[in-house]
Amino acid sequence: MFRALKIRNYRLYLTGNLVSQTGTWANRVAQDWLVLELTDNDPVALGIATALQFGPTLLLSLWGGMLADRYDKRRALIWIQGMIGLSAATLGMLTVTGQVQVWHVYAICLVVGFTAAVEGPFRMSFVSEMVGPTELPNAVGLNAMAFNTARIIGPSIAGVGIAVVGTGWVQVISGLAYAGVMTSLALMRMSELFPSKPVPRGKGQVREGVRYVAGRPDLVLILSLLFVVATFGMNFQITLAILAKIVFERDAASFGLLTTALAVGALIGATLSARRQSVPRFRLLVGTAFTFGFLELCLGLFPSYALVAILLVPTGMFMLLFANAANASVQLTTDPTMRGRVMGLYMVVFLGGTPFIAPLVGVLAQHAGGAAPLIVGGIICMVGATVVGIWIARHDHLRLEVHRRPRLSIHLTKPDEDHDHLVHAPDPEHLSIPPRTR
Repeated sequence: MFRALKIRNYRLYLTGNLVSQTGTWANRVAQDWLVLELTDNDPVALGIATALQFGPTLLLSLWGGMLADRYDKRRALIWIQGMIGLSAATLGMLTVTGQVQVWHVYAICLVVGFTAAVEGPFRMSFVSEMVGPTELPNAVGLNAMAFNTARIIGPSIAGVGIAVVGTGWVQVISGLAYAGVMTSLALMRMSELFPSKPVPRGKGQVREGVRYVAGRPDLVLILSLLFVVATFGMNFQITLAILAKIVFERDAASFGLLTTALAVGALIGATLSARRQSVPRFRLLVGTAFTFGFLELCLGLFPSYALVAILLVPTGMFMLLFANAANASVQLTTDPTMRGRVMGLYMVVFLGGTPFIAPLVGVLAQHAGGAAPLIVGGIICMVGATVVGIWIARHDHLRLEVHRRPRLSIHLTKPDEDHDHLVHAPDPEHLSIPPRTR
């Protein structure tokens, strides 16, 4: 499970990134809480702030992916992480000095959004340069483990910190935490990296990346399902704040607890993902997407804060299992010279719908109730996973047969195959759709 940690450069990166990501999550909680405080609990304002932070992804991620294929990723990441940390600390100082206004938050969100849109492709494609293709699946899983460990620790620190020292100081400390990953990047041994061959400057390189993905039906299917689930289902930055403060009328510590519960489940999912050594199958993508949607629907229907907190654990687990499977599938099957641009498109798909949906989530919560975004999002995710599953079955000419004798069993077969895909109902893990790498 931890085999990628034998590589020194990756150990450095994972340690520094854990510190920085902890600060990132603490800052997100503090920033969301600050918006609600400045706007008298206006969910639409929270949606606008989220849209400004993720909107630049639509404009710059593909361009950032092109730059990642051209330039030194390690050196670029040092500068980019410094800019993000400085932005967080600046907003914190405005809050500490009592000068902060909601437009300050919007402006900082926009700056971070533009910077993070370029940083994403660099960061995601740099993982393979630290560990090489053999350990990439494990490194992707360990990255998710670190990310979700920070997702547990960060909100907890923020919830306590807001109550003890105030929102501003939490943001200042969060900005300083970015020094962790900057230091780890600076200490790496260049001779032990696995750098991909730089792509020379040329015209139409972004379009070339898009054409590459368009010519790969497997990537198109993965990214389509990812877009549906991420856009309509993974809006917890907004929905959990609305649930805690508006639906259940709780304080910042309770908001942090909900975020922590989701992160605990995600950490479990990341741990399971880290054991994987091969390209994930489509059955895993479809199954985890559908289950995640169903659990999110249940979250919107539960009337109790305690029940919601408990259900967030399995919700986070299936959310991460799906996201990691999609990430590993895309990276492991992409040409190294295209990886930066493909991951830039991945970022567009993963976050591209957020700028449009985030304000609508606030409007929906305002007019239909705080739980409505979870109900609607869960249903859409289930429908999306069902459509993709049906498409795969039709494309591969699969036929589902239910046999009652000698015992209840399900056969997933192809007309030209025997019953090698036998599945017994109590054990759905043996359900085998042929690998997508056909």
